Formats: sequence, structure tokens, C-alpha cells
Amino acid sequence: MTVFNEFIDELYMDNSPDAVKWFNLLVRKHPETYHHSIRVAMLAEKIAEPLEIRGAEKDMLVRGCFMHDIGKTMIPRAIIEQREPLTKAQWKIIKLHPVIGAELVEADPAFGPGIADIVRWHHERWDGAGYPDRLQGEEIPYNARICGVVDAFDSMTSDRHYRERKLTMAEAKQELLRHRETQFDPEIVDALMQLSDEMLNIYSIM
Repeated sequence: MTVFNEFIDELYMDNSPDAVKWFNLLVRKHPETYHHSIRVAMLAEKIAEPLEIRGAEKDMLVRGCFMHDIGKTMIPRAIIEQREPLTKAQWKIIKLHPVIGAELVEADPAFGPGIADIVRWHHERWDGAGYPDRLQGEEIPYNARICGVVDAFDSMTSDRHYRERKLTMAEAKQELLRHRETQFDPEIVDALMQLSDEMLNIYSIM
């Protein structure tokens, strides 16, 4: 737990009171999303090693992944926690969260454009079928592509109210491989495959 607490302390950017305010709101309104954001940041730190991302670029990747869902602070709790399939109108609201989050980040001078890029484009797809801007392939900023992979991996391996069970790590890896070159950048999927299950099992320290 000490390692976990130290990691969170490093993520809470003391140069941005706004970020602390947003995450305090997120932990009250959507605690599941808050903990998901921490896990995605931890996975980003781990995948940085095989991708040879270091220094300031690594810090930006990890913090951007921590903030990737910050736009959900503005999404109604009832929609986030709904067990039934979302209506078309509700799905449109959910798909606003990357744009809302990017606008929050862009309005704060403490953050550079790199973090806003991660927040805005982490739901884009390699094949161009994602959102909000239907970017394709290398049009999607590299760190946003990384966030997309680790975000999906954590979503698949954690409990979600809208499905019966979470996937095992082996099952989640197979899903990433199945969608390699369609949903995900193949290089980044391959990098995650280099990480051991022990490294990916972040639940043991939370």
C-alpha cells in the first residue's frame, strides 16, 4: 500500500490546484473511474520500459493516462453506473468525455499540450473508427495510442457493473492481439505482451 500511496502522491501535480479539485470531484462522483485512472497510469509506467520511453516524456505519458477520463466528472453518475445497455442518446453523452476532459486540461496553464492530446484522443482507433475525431494510424498521437491500449487492458481485467465477470489477464491479452492493427497500434500491443503477468497484476498493491 505504501508503494501505491507514493505513486498517487507523485501523480497529484502540486502545481495544479485545479487537478486536485477535479480528482476530488471524480473520486466522490465516480470512484470506480478514479481507481481505474490510477491503474491506467501504473500500467503506462510499466509499458514505458519496453517502449523505451524515459524522462520527461515518460512523466507526461503517466500523468496523461492518470487524467485520461477526467472529462467524466461532467458526465451524469446514472449514465456511468447504468447496468442496462446505453441508449443512443446516452452513448453520445459518454463519447463527449474525451473532448470535455481535453478542454479542462487545455484551460489550465500548468499542463502542456501533450497531456491534452492523451485525454482527447485515447479513444481513437488504429483503423480510424474511434472517436471523437476519427483519427487513423499515426495521425493519433503516440502517447494517446499507448493510453488506448492500457486503458482497454485495465477495463477488461477489472470488475464492471455492465458485465458478468472480468477477463483474466490471458483472455485480455488475447483480445488485444485479436484487435491488433484494427483497434490498437500493433507495436504497442506487442510491447504489452513483453510484460509478465506479475508486472501487470497491479491489483496486488492497491
